[in-house]
Order: sequence, then C-alpha cells, then structure tokens
Amino acid sequence: MLTDSSEFLKNLIREKGTGPRSLVPLLLSIQEKFGYLPPEILNQIPEMTEISSSSIKGVMTYYSYFRLRPGGIHTIRVCIGTACYVKGAEKTYSAFREHLKIKDNDDTDPDRIFTVGKVACLGCCMLAPAVQIDDTIFGRVTADEVEKVLAEFNKCCLEKNIFSEPDNFNSDKHRGEVKICLCSSCSASGAVRIYNGLLAWSKKYGFPLKTTQTGCTGLSFQAPIFKITDLQGKIFYYGRVNFENLSTILLQHFSPGSTDTLIDSLLYSDSDPAAMQRIAQDGPEEKNWLTNESRITTQGCMEQSPCDLSAYKANEGFSALTRARGISPYQIIEEISTSGLRGRGGAGFQTGNKWNITKAAEGKVKYIICNADEGDPGAFMDRMLLESVPFRVIEGILIAGLAIGAEKGFIFVRREYPLAVKRISEAIKYCTDQMQGFSLEIVESAGAFVCGEETAMIAAIEGKRGIPSERPPYPSVKGLFNAPTLINNVETFACIPWIILHGANEFKKLGTVNSPGTKTFALAGKIKRGGLIEVQMGKTIRQVIDEAGGGVSGNAALKAVQIGGPSGGCLPVSLFALPIDFEALSDSGAIMGSGGLIVLDEHDCMVDIARYFLEFTAGESCGNCSFCRIGTQRMLRILNRLCSGETRKDDLEKLIELTELVKQGSRCGLGKTAPNPVITTIKYFRNEYEQHLEGFCPSGKCPKMFTLQAGPACTGCMLCARACPTGAIPFQPWNKARIDPGKCVRCGVCIQTCPENTIKVLRNKNAGKQ
Repeated sequence: MLTDSSEFLKNLIREKGTGPRSLVPLLLSIQEKFGYLPPEILNQIPEMTEISSSSIKGVMTYYSYFRLRPGGIHTIRVCIGTACYVKGAEKTYSAFREHLKIKDNDDTDPDRIFTVGKVACLGCCMLAPAVQIDDTIFGRVTADEVEKVLAEFNKCCLEKNIFSEPDNFNSDKHRGEVKICLCSSCSASGAVRIYNGLLAWSKKYGFPLKTTQTGCTGLSFQAPIFKITDLQGKIFYYGRVNFENLSTILLQHFSPGSTDTLIDSLLYSDSDPAAMQRIAQDGPEEKNWLTNESRITTQGCMEQSPCDLSAYKANEGFSALTRARGISPYQIIEEISTSGLRGRGGAGFQTGNKWNITKAAEGKVKYIICNADEGDPGAFMDRMLLESVPFRVIEGILIAGLAIGAEKGFIFVRREYPLAVKRISEAIKYCTDQMQGFSLEIVESAGAFVCGEETAMIAAIEGKRGIPSERPPYPSVKGLFNAPTLINNVETFACIPWIILHGANEFKKLGTVNSPGTKTFALAGKIKRGGLIEVQMGKTIRQVIDEAGGGVSGNAALKAVQIGGPSGGCLPVSLFALPIDFEALSDSGAIMGSGGLIVLDEHDCMVDIARYFLEFTAGESCGNCSFCRIGTQRMLRILNRLCSGETRKDDLEKLIELTELVKQGSRCGLGKTAPNPVITTIKYFRNEYEQHLEGFCPSGKCPKMFTLQAGPACTGCMLCARACPTGAIPFQPWNKARIDPGKCVRCGVCIQTCPENTIKVLRNKNAGKQ
C-alpha cells in the first residue's frame, strides 16, 4: 500500500469534486504525484465519489497520457510530430533507449530513473527534434545529442528555478531594459539560462537593469532573442544568444556600477564579440519575414509581458470588450458576420453564423469552449498565442459570451503544454474585474487527437471517453451538458478584439474576398527560417516558404509542403503559386487546418510520409465506427508493405479504393479526413508509389528497399565516415568511400552529409512484388 494514500485522495477529492466531471482531473493529479495510476488508490475512488469503477477503467485506458504501471522518477517524451519525424526523431528515440540501456519489453531504464516514450507533438516544431523531460523542453536533440541533454538535465534541469528580481532593482531608476521571450520554444533554445544570466549580471555588477519576460516574436530561427533599450532610447536586437557571450553583449551597452567591476568583467570575459548575432530590423532575413507579416493575433508580442495586465490595457487591451458592452449582442454578432471571419482551426466555418445559431438556440444556460487541444503534429499556433497573449484570447471569449448570452466558459488545453496552462491560468486570475459575472475554467486534455473534434471534446470535458457522437444535433444547439455550446479555437477568439475595435470593414481589407483577415502558420521541417508567422490570407505558398522562410534548408531540392496536419495533404512544388485560402487549398485536396506547414525536400519519401500520417490517425481512432477503425488499419497495412518491399500487385488499387470507403463511411472528421495525405500523395507523387510497387524507394528513405554506394565523384573527404553512426564507412582519407552493407542501417546521414551529392541509392534486388 502507498503510505497516506487515503488522506491524499480525500484532500484531492475535496479540491476536484465528486461528480463524473471530476474523473479526468483526479486521474491527472494522481499520476502527477505517483508517476502512474496505482490500483490501490483507484479502487478507493468509487467509495468516496459518484464515479463508478467501470468509468474509471474506461477513461484511464482510453487516454494516452495515463500510465498504468510504475515508471521512472523522470519522464522523457520524444516528439514524433511531423517536423520532428522528418528531422530524425525516431533515431533520437532509439538513442535514448540505447543510452539508458532500456530493454525491448520495457520503457524504463534498469535504475528506474528515466521512462522514455513518444508524444504526438510538443508544439516546438521549429526546434525539431524536440524532447520534453518532465516539464523542460530541449530543442534540436539529434541522436548524438542525447548524452549531452541528459547530462544537462541531471546537472541543473536547465536552471529551471528563475532568480527573483535583483535587490537593487527599481523601476523608476533603472539604467536600461532588456526584454526576452521565455515561451516554450525559446526556452528550449536556452532562453531561461540567458534570463537567469541577465538577472545575475545585474546583481553582480550593481547595475539596476530592468528585465522583462515577453511574448514571442515568432522569429524562432533566431532564438533566443532579446531586445535592449538603453537610456537614450536606442533599441538593439540580438539573436541566437548563448550564455557565454551574454556578458560581452551587455558590456557593449551598459557600464557596471564601479570601475573595478568593469575591469574585472573585461579581464575575465573570454567571449568573442564576433560570435554575437546582432539582428537588424532591415536585415535581409528579418525584412523578408517581417514584410510578409500582417499582425492581428500576434500584435505586440515582444513588447509586453504575457501576464502583465496593466501593460495589456496600456496597448488597447480590453478596449474592445468595453465597446462590446456598449452595444447589443445582435450588433456584436453582426460585426463578426460582416467581417467574414472564418474559424481558424479546421474547415473554416463562418464564425458569425456559428455565433448566431448558438444565440438563437433554445436554452437558458449556454456555454463557450475554447479549443486549445492542438493535437496536429506540426502545429504550435495555439500554444504560442496562449503563452504570449493570453489576455487577448480571454478578451475574445468574453466578447463571445456577451454575444450569445453565456456566463461560463472552458479552455480545453493540452496537458503537454504546461507553460500555456500556467500563463492562461495566471491571466484568468489577474483579470477577474473584467469578467463581470462570467467564469472561465481550464480543462486539461489527457491526450487523444480525436478530442479536437467538437463532440469528442465535449465528452472529454464531461469526464467521459472522448468519442464523437452523431451530428445533428450540432453543439451550437445541443452541446456541453445538453446546452447550446459555442466552440471556437484559440486563434479565432484572438481575432475578435481586433475586429470589434477596428471594425469589420478594416478586417475585410486584409486577405481575400472569401477568406478575409490573417492566418498564423507554423513553419517547420526542412526550412531555413522556421517559426510562427502571421500573414494575410491569399499569400501564395511560395511567398511564405521562399520569401519569409528562406526556402529549403541544406543542399537538397525542395519537394513538397505538408499543410493541415493529419487531416491535410501534401502539395508539390508545381502548386506553390497556389494562394493560401480555404477554397484554393480544399480544391487542391488539402485543408487549412490549424495552420501547420511542414517543408519536405528530395530526401523525404512521400509514401513514407503517407504511412506516417496513417499510423498516427489509425492509432488515434476512437474505434467507434468500422470504416475508420478497420479501414485505416488496412490502409496502414498496405503502406507498410509498400515501404518494406513486400508489395502485392493490387496494393495501389486497393489503397485507392480504401481511401474512398473510409472518407465516405466514417462518422466524424478524423475518419473522413484521415485518407487526405494518402489521396494527395497518390495524386501528385504517383510515380513514387509505382516505384515502391516495383521494390524501389527513390528517396532512399525506406531502408529495406535499397543499398547505398559512393559514386565516382567521391573525393574521399570522409565527412560521411565521420558522420556515420554505425561505423559502416571505414575512415580512409582521399580514397573513395566504401559502405559496408552489413553494418549500414540506411539512416541517410551520409547522403545528407556528402558535399558532392555522390552517395547513390541502389535498388535492393530482393525487394518487389510478391
């Protein structure tokens, strides 16, 4: 028996409640304390609450976040979202297991210190591969960085405990200000350590330096970024800052409190000023990024602290709410309808229409749900907005409450976003004066992609398994607790204050006729400049990728873009002139989705990409309808054969037939859109499927179907030998590289390393149709 478990459970139930809605919060808290769900504690819940044993078993076995057996002291979650997958996340996962000596039938090291698992997405796609250890995220964790990351974590957990403000700080007497973003992605780049260093430097040298945590600029390719404002009001930006050159940067702008400390700092500073990355607002990279942007939801992100209510109000915060309280609910809805705002989280349903339907629905009690369950691999817009501008999201929700007559709202947010949960929770506490009778509650998701579907989300909030239900009736008429319920995502709510404040006609001036306004996109994958960018609807794919994102990274050729997550599609370079709006993307076979945009190069296999998404959606199916439950599994089986060289003659025809059956017969949006990645890859890259059918992977991605060989242009530089993780290439300088097929695991590292592109992919003669 676990000591004091009964007392712990009593206190927890007193806090969370006894009704069915309390089940998921109870289980999350129990797991947080013990690392798993101990049966001896679960068995006590029915005796102390209104929750049945069958409900407990059904819920804890349904959601992926719950663990049913003891694990290690710390949990390592390797992100296998799309961006991380194409950057080698599976190798990173294997490297953690190998380094920690975890056996095949276990997920925890022999000393029971670390438990290693996979997570669908951490929302740090621009830092792929991303890894979360407990609540700390590490970026760019390749297989050879595993040991270093574990050493850092064991040493100081990335200096997670932030210093308090320096003793000598006085906001009226400060001699300069430094603003730095500490969002999840910037923190994963080392921003927390930089922030701690700023405070320590100020305290050590007796310098009253004002330090401010801000929202994110979205320029994640430059992270960590900070902004210096000196006493003369001059502004300087620095990107890719590291702890070692921090003192050198600060000494260029500020003089310590005494000559002795200045001399001391200069004598013992070993930083190279040339290593510093000064960001020029009119520099080519930033100019291309910024000139493509039109900020509405991300406006002022790096100018104010996310949870500083006074700073938000000083920049027109809650002015839209004040205006909304001065007009009728009908006028609010009319303004949103006139603006043409469409939902930013899925198929683009007209926001004003949804609000109007919910307003007109019968029922004294109405609810609002903000969908922040950003489960799409490759998307991080909602996380960034919750971490950077939480008050803006809250203001949008409050305006919606006025419009439809709701007095209660819920924010359904991913458990894997601890900082987003923390900041939105703090923001709610700080703006209670703005609520005026409206209450807002945070509900943490226990992990299930299907809960992004409206009816499944409602079931999850009610404490049930997140299984979609038949529609109609739609949630706007009969939703949460059988009451009319308005559901919009984070970005949609974040647009509302701007529209109410500036007017529908101003919003319509941005974007296109049928898709007005702006849209945030998460740029990740094989792209030079990754991050979060907000652009006007109607920008072409090429403008976003080439102009803002700088094009494909490395020497490989640009091949495709995957847009819209698992429900979206893969579009070839030939369609990059396509404008980004709802209709154009839908006509191409993709969807806008929440806005994930993953760039793929010639080394990515489109059949493998389709297989990756089918593996995800098949695993996330709730299993309630046979077309989705069985159909996705059969599609996956065919794709696995195609990627392993064990194909059958009719595989392609059967795969096409199954896509239509699953699309037409599935009950909810997950099943209906699950075939999209397969449909678009067959439509635009059919030749790759046909080559796989013959037993050959032209991209060199499917290891059982090819061997590698250095071509005649090999110069013997041996960069491939140095990079090879298995020692399959003997180190013989100035001789043509020789690849041992017995040791080679076809990981592709040599292909990506070779400066002459001389590593050739040769067909495995044993692969092909059976």
